[in-house]
Amino acid sequence: MFLIKGGDWFVYGAVSLAQKMKIPEFIIGATVVSIGTTLPEVMVSATSAMTGHGEIAYGNAIGSVICNTALIAALTIAIKPGKASRQAVIRPAAFFLTAALIYCYAAYVTGTYNRVTGIILLTLFVAYMLSLIFFPIPGDEEEEDASDGFGFKHIAAFVAGAALIAVGADLLVDNGTIIARELGVPESVIGLTFVALGTSLPELVTAITSLVKGHSNLSLGNIVGANLFNLVLVSGLSITLSPFALPQSKLIGGMNASLVLDIPVMLLVMAILILPAVIKEKLTRIQGIALLTIYTAFIALQFFI
Repeated sequence: MFLIKGGDWFVYGAVSLAQKMKIPEFIIGATVVSIGTTLPEVMVSATSAMTGHGEIAYGNAIGSVICNTALIAALTIAIKPGKASRQAVIRPAAFFLTAALIYCYAAYVTGTYNRVTGIILLTLFVAYMLSLIFFPIPGDEEEEDASDGFGFKHIAAFVAGAALIAVGADLLVDNGTIIARELGVPESVIGLTFVALGTSLPELVTAITSLVKGHSNLSLGNIVGANLFNLVLVSGLSITLSPFALPQSKLIGGMNASLVLDIPVMLLVMAILILPAVIKEKLTRIQGIALLTIYTAFIALQFFI
């Protein structure tokens, strides 16, 4: 109930702000809405890292990117495929690739996420936000809605919606994590599955609500922005507050599962989402189905390896 109503208010407030301030919906989705829906990940990961549970913080960031892309974006595309703006996708994709390279260097070369890595990721977050403020993405302009005046209720709806989403997601994460631990599931798996899904529920609710209300650009912008923020903000803050080593809880063929499964799947699903948008400027139903298939297989593997 919190998630559904919160999503409704959140999208209403965000769209109203975009229209009245004459800001493209994609920009609002990729910045303000993305930060708002990423707050659960920030809170959970930072708390986990500071309390000595780096595996949950690590798994939450990567798992949320995979969940956002291969479940939430996939459902959005499968339900309503359509055009995508190359100009709108390239910039967040470039920043995501840069952050992913830094993330991969720490994982494959050093085997640890130290404070310098965290600060670099947070610097990327600041650089991305400044780039959007000083060099807005052209196009995707929305018609101004003159039927409803801008005022306190739009801001109140936005803030209240974000709060309800965070509370709803937090309740689900707390209970899901307790159940997982009682079943003896490793913390890395908890982070990649239960926590990632729970903290990604704001993105899911926002995406569905945006589709129902006819604001698909807001949904896509939110997902792309949230994926970037999961690496540069969620991971950056967690690592800076409390550095941690690469989780070693699972092995595949004698190698760390994070190196041969988790990180490669994260990069694969992002490539499947972004490349068609950049090359052909469209998203297809087959693309959505492929992503959903990968997500199903990824979750199944977490519990059988």
